[in-house]
Formats: sequence, structure tokens, C-alpha cells
Amino acid sequence: MGRRLTTASAIAAAAGILVSRDFTRFSVVEESMAPALLPGDYLIAKRVRRPPNRGDVVVFEHPTRAGFHLIKRVVGLPGERVDIAGGQVHVNSRPLAEPWANGPTTGEGSWQLGASEAFVLGDSRADSADDSRTLGPIALEALEWRAVLRYWPLTRAGRPASPDG
Repeated sequence: MGRRLTTASAIAAAAGILVSRDFTRFSVVEESMAPALLPGDYLIAKRVRRPPNRGDVVVFEHPTRAGFHLIKRVVGLPGERVDIAGGQVHVNSRPLAEPWANGPTTGEGSWQLGASEAFVLGDSRADSADDSRTLGPIALEALEWRAVLRYWPLTRAGRPASPDG
């Protein structure tokens, strides 16, 4: 009985939040954000009203595939220089501590971000094809949603900001 009540309460809370136009839900369908987010995870996302912070998990429409949304993590902020070399991400010439990264960052390149751009990567670097390594910097205005809560499965419910929760 207690487990059913908990499940019903979680679903009711999620439904209540979604009534607002400032919240929506997304389902994860690929491995690019593993282990923080896995296929079958359901998220509640909040409309972005402020510039993102490094480490935020954001959702945005793919720049060339209308209606297809990507879930990625912000690693580079406006005005910063992002370099990828030897499997390591550097921001402004300093190695970036990435507790969320799953594996080395493949590919190499350098990007100077504009005043209204961010650099996003999937956590599972080998499984993330469409991120700033291939798409380039993403305009801040395109970062429409910030993931704030994983509500399903209940055993993994919580904030999606890090691999453990």
C-alpha cells in the first residue's frame, strides 16, 4: 500500500507541475547522457529564464532536425574558449573537472564562444554524436529547457545534475 501511495503521489506532483507553461516533460531515449540519464528515464524540465551554469543539463531542439530535442550538459559558458585535446576538455586553458563525464572526450578542436553561446556535451562521450563537437557552440536562446527532476523510474528519482542523482 505504501509503495502505491508513493507512486501515486509522485505522478500527481509531476502532473501538477506540468500544468504550468514553464514546465514540460521529456523522456530519455538514448545513451548519450549515461550514467546520469538512461533510456527510459522521464524528466521534468523548466523553461530557461537565466543563463545556464556549467554542469546544467539542458534540452534544446536539434539545429537541423525540427522537432527533435537533444539533452546535453553545459561545459562552456559565454566568452570562454573550449579546447578538446588528448581526451580532455580545457576551458580557458585549464583542464575541466568533469565528475559527470563517462569516458574520455574524443575528437579534437578549439572553439571561442561568443557572448551569447554555450558549449554542450553528452556525458557518455563515446555515445554522444550530436553535441557541440559536431554542432558547434549553441546559442543561449536555443537552450529552451533545463532538466530539474527525474521522476521515473522511482528508484532513480531526483535531480539529474550528476551521475548519482
